[in-house]
Parts: sequence; C-alpha cells; structure tokens
Amino acid sequence: MTVQPQPLNQDAARRLMTLATYAAVAVATGLVGVKFAAWLVTDSVSVMSTMIDSLLDVGASVVNLLAVRHALQPADQEHRFGHGKAESLAGLAQAAFISGSAVFLLLQASERLYNPSPVQNTVVGYGVMVLAIVATGALVMFQKYAAKRTGSVAIAADSTHYSMDVLVNASVILALFLANEFGWTLADPLFAIAISFYILHGAYEVGLQAYHVLMDRELPDEDRAKITAIAQAHPKVLHTHDLRTRQSGLDLFIQIHLEMSRDLSLLEAHKVADEVMFKIKAAYPRAEVLTHQDPQGIEEPRAFED
Repeated sequence: MTVQPQPLNQDAARRLMTLATYAAVAVATGLVGVKFAAWLVTDSVSVMSTMIDSLLDVGASVVNLLAVRHALQPADQEHRFGHGKAESLAGLAQAAFISGSAVFLLLQASERLYNPSPVQNTVVGYGVMVLAIVATGALVMFQKYAAKRTGSVAIAADSTHYSMDVLVNASVILALFLANEFGWTLADPLFAIAISFYILHGAYEVGLQAYHVLMDRELPDEDRAKITAIAQAHPKVLHTHDLRTRQSGLDLFIQIHLEMSRDLSLLEAHKVADEVMFKIKAAYPRAEVLTHQDPQGIEEPRAFED
C-alpha cells in the first residue's frame, strides 16, 4: 500500500487509532453473542464457523488494541525510534489467531461432511447473518478511513480481516438457503471448508504485511521516486544516492545523501540540506528525515546501488 501524506496531526491520529481499536472489540464481542445463539437454534456448521471466527476476532482485536496503545507511546531513552513495531507484532498475532480459527473450522466442517445433518430455523440464521454483515461492514468502512488517515499497519490489517468476515457471512446466507430450499445438506460443510481456506489466505496476507514492516522493508517505489524528486528539485542538489526508507507504526524514517558542488561552504551545504529536509517532511509530515551532504565527485563506499 502506498504511503500517502497524512493531514492528521499526531494527537488526532492517536485518538482515531484508539477509537478504531475499541470499535473493533465492541463489534466482535457483540457478534459472538448473537451468533452463538443462532448456532444453538440452527445447528448449522456454517453459522458455527462464523461464531468461532468472531470469537477469534475478539482475541485478535484485543491484542490489536493493546499493541496500538503501546505503539503510540512516545520514544524514550531505551527506544529512541519509538514503539511503532508493536503494531506489526500485533499483525503477526492476528495472523496466528486467524489461522487457528481456520484450522478448527476445517476440522469441524470435514467431520460434518461424513455426518451431515439438516439445518434448522434458517430464518434465525438469515437474520443474524444480515445483522453481522451490516455491523461488520460499518466497522470496515470506519477502519479503512482510520487506516487511510493514520497509516496504521495494525488497523489496516484488522480492516482486511473484517472485510473477509463480510464475505464469509454472505456465503453463510447462501449455504443456509441451499440447505433449506433444496435440501443440499452438504452445502453447509462445503461452504465452511471454502471459508476456512479463504481465512487462511487472509492470515497469510496479514502476516506478510507485518513481516515486511518488521524487516524494515523499503517504502513503495512510487514513494521513493517522489522523495528523490523532491530532493533533486532543489537547484543546488546535483544528485542523490543511498536513499533508505522504512516505516514503524505512525512514523516513517527517511535517509538520503545529497551531492552538491564542492565549492559550497559547510554553512551553505547545511542550509541546502535543511531546506530539502523540510520539503520532504512537508510531503511526509510524520517522517524523521536525515540528510547527508556529499561534495560532488568524491567516491565513497555505498551500501547498495539505487
């Protein structure tokens, strides 16, 4: 996902992130209750699958909430770059939660394939699934808004997770319909098995995104090109190299070497570097930007080629 300039200041971003995490816990907790009641009434393995998924959602969202709270703590003497990677650790925990729910669901649905049973009281199942779709859909919209405005990896991962839930709940409605109207009792476990594989795919995506942040993966190419263009737009910057970028929670870290005429004084070169730094920070308000001045024509070891 491309990192875009974010208009929110740090305090507003923190408030929005906190609200998004509390909203996820509240919605998931409420859905566990209504889905549990629906499962008891319908005896549908598909309904049970969404109940288990919502139960795991509660655990994942609580972990997410705690991690985001920790990630929002300011930098201290022992953590000079802040605590932002706690978000990505929460993403890995979410991937584990989601995978666990998928495996459990797969086992339950496989057993129902060999011992099919009719689905009962499908009207209740329909009502609960529609309620779940509406509640989860509203949560996803809010989370996507919060993730876009804050750049939060954890909330973006949670939003992806709950987006899958919307599709899962819709598929359960179809499974209930096929079982009730056409007597296709196998539709219930088959849909549950398909859901389990879909959930596993989502766990992989969430885990991969968290892994990239923990491994300090570079920002997307379009952002790197934009940063380079901003730096080289300064008339006294002749070239740039050794651009390094990474993201940690709300914060971005950008390092870049600026090549300038060797005839510039140290004071002039420092002034140019500051001007470039402020321009980059204007485009990426939450970035910590470090510039290094190099006289043109001086060969120096480079960590990598741009």
